[in-house]
Amino acid sequence: MVSAQSSNLGKTYSLLMIKSFLIWTFTLAVCLLVVGFPLVVLMATVGCLLSIILQSLMPVSAVLLVAGALIMFNVMAVVLAAGVLTVKGVHPNEIKWLSWLHGEADQMQATVYAACPLTCEIKI
Repeated sequence: MVSAQSSNLGKTYSLLMIKSFLIWTFTLAVCLLVVGFPLVVLMATVGCLLSIILQSLMPVSAVLLVAGALIMFNVMAVVLAAGVLTVKGVHPNEIKWLSWLHGEADQMQATVYAACPLTCEIKI
């Protein structure tokens, strides 16, 4: 019975790690696409220039080589960062700025109208 419980805990822990890794991968990929857009533009510019330079040296498939290398670099960066965060034990629920990810609404401040200081304290 003890071995059955430890096996269950191991499966639960491994599923939690896989879930954490997949959430981190999704979150980092979205952040790279949305927030890192200037970085993507810079990589595309460098990739175009690099493919032009490589085209003269090896005319077979310089564009394919450069595009594949850039895409592989981005994918590996996201997967490596997600793996490091998962191995360190940082769960996405612990991060304050990821409240949009787990459905928690931000606390909104109450609206204060300009006339409120004059009329809100009056009791009839």
